[in-house]
Amino acid sequence: MALFRQKMLWIGLVRIVVVMMVLGLAMMGSVLGAKPKDLPVALVVEDKAVTLPDGSMLNIGAMVKEKLLANTALPFVWHEVATEADARAGLDQQDYYGAFIIPADLSKGIASFMTEVPKPATVKVIGNEGMNTQAATAVKQVLGQVSRMLSAELTGQLLSQVEAESPVIPISAAKAIMSPFMVVEETVHPVGLNNASGSAPGMLTQIMWIGSLVISVILALSAQKVKSSGVRRMGVYAMQLVMGAIFVVLVSGYLVWMAHDWYGMAIVDQATTWVALLSGIAFFAIQSMLLNWLGLPAVPILILLMFFSLPVMNIAPEFLPQTTQDWLYSWTPFRFAAASLRNAMYYDEVSVTSSNTVVLWLMVGIGAVLLLLSALKPQRARGQGSAV
Repeated sequence: MALFRQKMLWIGLVRIVVVMMVLGLAMMGSVLGAKPKDLPVALVVEDKAVTLPDGSMLNIGAMVKEKLLANTALPFVWHEVATEADARAGLDQQDYYGAFIIPADLSKGIASFMTEVPKPATVKVIGNEGMNTQAATAVKQVLGQVSRMLSAELTGQLLSQVEAESPVIPISAAKAIMSPFMVVEETVHPVGLNNASGSAPGMLTQIMWIGSLVISVILALSAQKVKSSGVRRMGVYAMQLVMGAIFVVLVSGYLVWMAHDWYGMAIVDQATTWVALLSGIAFFAIQSMLLNWLGLPAVPILILLMFFSLPVMNIAPEFLPQTTQDWLYSWTPFRFAAASLRNAMYYDEVSVTSSNTVVLWLMVGIGAVLLLLSALKPQRARGQGSAV
């Protein structure tokens, strides 16, 4: 019973509860309940109206468009695009997670069902996998369901119309009516093999953050020892920045080589991916700045930032609760680094307009300036202890 009278026991239990609560908030609180909403999807309606033998007009494309735009249950924000080429350009620029392409001959194909040679049209469903695999999969699944519903509705309307006009129809027409259009699914910017289902950019970003943190701590401790020998602090911190940048360049190159050669990760252009991984310099600048100003107590802050950021890195922002989008996703450095890597790994063949690199370089500049300014921080007396 003496054990239960120890204050350390109860203090330890309270600490465990606090740690579990914080980690629970970091790992689960920001993503639980995540579901797709307001996913930007391109809608292309190229269909042209046709005149039927009885003089009436048939415009299936307009009917499908009206139904899609009126369906508020779909987790999409439709972006009407004039042509398929424009939609594909938007997919290349990561404007859309997917596209729904209604061809120019949809109405013509439906009208051909009463002839001896029916020619069903082909509707395209495109998923932009490189932008976000989870979102692209959701887009293709939902659009596939929508296509089947539209097909069934068209089949019912066509059968009613045919029944009213003639009790007998050609077998070929009957078969075509049961499948009024074909659906072809396509994936653009695929993530490739051994890419953790598209999570590789987030995974590499996480490893780079940890590697940069180790480099930051080692150099900060080394700088502390050099300062104690009487060397000017500004010069020590400048050298700390230079050496840190060199180490990050080497470590990021090693990481790309290891991912590709050891684990078989599909990387189209290793050099471009290596350059994108130099976001580790931004990580190093931020981490070293905090270490120089706060000392080793900055380490748990940086680790907590990692725990809070990891769950949201590989989730499309449209899946996240609004609070998480505003208070975490909008500013976490992981988000910009992972996006830069995604551009390099999955969109290397196109020129992607992105502000991620600019933000990362701003982090480098601000972190470097604040790190150097820490040389002006008053030093503690030796008897009062020292900070990094």
